[in-house]
Amino acid sequence: MRNANILILTDEAEFGRLLGTCWQTERQAPGITVLGSDLWSEHEEIDHELVVVGPLREGKSAEILKSLAPATAVILCAPADSRELSQLRSRYPRLVHIPLREDWTQTLLLVAGESLRRTEAQRAARQAENKAARNEHHATLGRYMMDMKHSVNNALTSMLGNAELLLLEPGQLSSQSLAQIKTIHNMALRINEIMQRFSSLSSEMQEVETAPSLAENQDEPTPTGTRR
Repeated sequence: MRNANILILTDEAEFGRLLGTCWQTERQAPGITVLGSDLWSEHEEIDHELVVVGPLREGKSAEILKSLAPATAVILCAPADSRELSQLRSRYPRLVHIPLREDWTQTLLLVAGESLRRTEAQRAARQAENKAARNEHHATLGRYMMDMKHSVNNALTSMLGNAELLLLEPGQLSSQSLAQIKTIHNMALRINEIMQRFSSLSSEMQEVETAPSLAENQDEPTPTGTRR
């Protein structure tokens, strides 16, 4: 929880002080911000991994909870009847209600830790999905380049051949045209080098991909019970 960002919303200074003190004794204390309901409107756009709502002035709880994003992880440590809790849970699937009993601080720390770990797991899953999507786009581009390699090589061969034919008769060209054809010839050679390097990299990657499967096949037992 060391890098976690927790917001405590309460109008009771003792609630925020006690909870903050309990968290500071943890080995991996999160970042904690304590706000009263009067200051909430100035900070409601800031993202927090967890929001702990403590006792607030009358009428403020509903107002503040309505302003939170539905996906926000919320721990409610304030009196609430069953009907109100049912309505809140329908809007906030991750809302947990902890009654202010004798052991409420210990219960809250345990619940908060699980909530933060779940938030971190979800973030890691989203990052993995985004990375997989980017890799898939790169793979699609790579496959397209491989499919077009033959056509590109044919076009380069034609460019180089025609440029070399023109360079064999320099007397028929102006100095400016000759310089331009030499530039075309040199750039075509450069593109050809890039395509050759791309083909080499593609072959190396295919060898790396096939190596594990070959190793697995070698480890498979033969029909006689011996290993290959």
